[in-house]
Order: sequence, then C-alpha cells, then structure tokens
Amino acid sequence: MSNKPHHIAIVMDGNGRWAEAQGKNRTFGHEKGAETVRAITTYCAGHKEIERLTLYAFSTENWKRPKIEVEFLMKLLERYLKNEKTTYLNGNIRFEPIGDLSIFSKSLRKVIDDVQNATQSCNGLTQCLALNYGGRDEIVRAANALHERAQTITVDSLQAILDCPHDVDLLIRTGGDQRLSNFLLWQAAYAELFFTKTLWPEFNADELESIIKKFKTVERRFGGLN
Repeated sequence: MSNKPHHIAIVMDGNGRWAEAQGKNRTFGHEKGAETVRAITTYCAGHKEIERLTLYAFSTENWKRPKIEVEFLMKLLERYLKNEKTTYLNGNIRFEPIGDLSIFSKSLRKVIDDVQNATQSCNGLTQCLALNYGGRDEIVRAANALHERAQTITVDSLQAILDCPHDVDLLIRTGGDQRLSNFLLWQAAYAELFFTKTLWPEFNADELESIIKKFKTVERRFGGLN
C-alpha cells in the first residue's frame, strides 16, 4: 500500500440540485453531470498514478425516484455509453460495470456488454460505473455465491468474488453531504474520505487535483502506528 491515488471512487451527488438552482428540470442536471464524467475520466486517464476510477452512477435505492426521472437516466446511460465508446478506445480506457445488471432492459445490457467487450484490451485507466449497485447487495451476493460453491467465507475469498475486488484509496463525495450512501462499503474500509460542497456538474479536474494533493499529505497507518 502506498500513499498514491491508485483507486479513486466518487459519489457524484448534486445533479438535480444544480439544475433546480438554474431554474431547469432535474434532467438537465443529469445531462450536465454526464459531461463532468467525461472530463474527470479524461483527467484521470492522463494521470500516471491513477489506475482505477469508480463512479456511483445509479444505486439500488435510486429506483425510488420518480418513474420519469428513472426512465430518463436509463436512456441517458445508454446514450452516454454509445457516445463514449470512441473516447474509451482513443484514451486506452477500459470500461467495467459493477452491480446487478439483470434488472436493466435488454437493449441497455447489450450496450453495456458491447462497450465492455470493445475495451477489454485497453490497459490504461479502468473506468468503473456502479450501476444498480449497493454495497450491502454486493456483499450479500458474494456471500451467497461462495455458499453455493461450498467455499469457506474468509476475508480473502469474499473480497475476491466481489463485483469490485479492489480497495479504494481515495473516496470523494460531491454535493455537501457526508455519508457513503451504501457505496463500496467493503472496499472503502481504509479509504481516505474527502467531502466537497461543489455540486457534481461544477466539479472539475482542478478541484480533483487539489484533493489529490491533500490526499498525498495524509499519513495512512491502516491500524498501525507511525
């Protein structure tokens, strides 16, 4: 373990509030948020120390939102992935989804599979989108999978079968709230947490770089002493 941001995870909060502050519909904020995803991913792809970027795109709890907003988010996700396929390939970015994808429409699952397969040989940054993802659900599914295989549940065996078996170094939440919201509960066990009041559509590479600089000054002991 080193004090480098090998794996950055972000709770992208504030799209709706940003749009409402502009006197716009919440969907306008999600559109703008997708542009921020592109900008932050591009920055991370050019940062030699960042290997993995995991973004909380749609949680298992987000289905509680109004039906019209959920439907828009599904269409936006499908359009985003189709449009970004070239960006992934040109940037040598590998795309990986985590979460229970079985509930999505056949057309959306096809697009997810297509982009994942097309970028599987990319060996630069891995951009991971958490889709229909919940940390508790991930752990339960992993435990059930080990049980079905008659494998003993240990720290190592459980982590290896998680959707995301990679520990998080730096976890950021935009939008002002200071909670994990069921995101990467296992992987963030020793992550450094940074919270910013900046709403996701206004978050940018300069602020991310500033957070990374602060992260590098933190003494990470992982339960040990100096």
